[in-house]
Amino acid sequence: MDGVLKELQDHADHPSAFLAMNTGNEYFTVPGRAGVIAYRSAGRYLMQFGGVFAPEGAREELLRDFLDFARARRSTVAAVQLQSEDVSLYARCGFTVNQVGASYSLRLTEFGLKGSRFVKLRNKVSRARRSGLTVSEEPYEAMADAVRAIDRQWLRGKGRHVKEIEFLVGQLGGPGQAHRRLFAGRIAGEPVAYISYAPAFGRRPGLLHDLSRRVPRSAPGLLEAINLTAVETFRAEGAEWLHLGFTPFTGLAPEHEAPSASRPTAWFLRQLAAHGEKVYPAASQLAYKQKWAPHLVLPEYLAFQGRARAGAIWRLLRVTNSL
Repeated sequence: MDGVLKELQDHADHPSAFLAMNTGNEYFTVPGRAGVIAYRSAGRYLMQFGGVFAPEGAREELLRDFLDFARARRSTVAAVQLQSEDVSLYARCGFTVNQVGASYSLRLTEFGLKGSRFVKLRNKVSRARRSGLTVSEEPYEAMADAVRAIDRQWLRGKGRHVKEIEFLVGQLGGPGQAHRRLFAGRIAGEPVAYISYAPAFGRRPGLLHDLSRRVPRSAPGLLEAINLTAVETFRAEGAEWLHLGFTPFTGLAPEHEAPSASRPTAWFLRQLAAHGEKVYPAASQLAYKQKWAPHLVLPEYLAFQGRARAGAIWRLLRVTNSL
């Protein structure tokens, strides 16, 4: 895994690239050449995450080698969370590319909570603090049992049929944990919420606001107060960006659609954006991110080798635990 991390540090220009380190991912490399592709096997599909993490001049060759690898396995490639810069590359390599959502980022050097637009956010943070909330950065090893307890309560609060989303969100523990940072909130000494942050590489380096959980029926504003503490910490350390991450089915717009887009797929994704809250909690995620008035909103894309297929979308939803 150290080799994968080195490739990400050297070549990944993607705010969520660290999620490639998740347990359960597989990696395609070519001996003697720079670059890595992260993917998961899902039936007859290889679900690729985040594009090709390689030097710019080597990306197309590595992608075509990966397609040869998939063909030898009688598999078809689908890729998710591609960036705008990836669209033409994947189109040249025979993919149908559609916008699937957007990612949201804060420039920490410009961030502040002054002004009327942040009144509700300031009030939420104040309410959380008045409830007795204290926030501190904690080593995961010391918090592991508390984190699991919060996770169990959070999941029960979502309903008996809800499963944890995977693949497009981070994790705690595993090979990348030493590089993550964990901020926890306590009330009366009891852990009630946490946010995990991962490193972000590329032109906009900093941190990725990744996994966040709180116990049900807790005081309003817990996560906002924790994130504000983290933001203040990262700014003091000189970090440039806090990436709030990718949210599927948000920010969909005709001007962001790829020339190779499938119209039926675009229609289906818009339907998920309008009615798919049971598939993915996009509305609540977006509302949380918009509270912080992100400075940058970037479209992200879904690509299918050949024509778009309903089976590939179904497999993606399965591999993320959305179904």
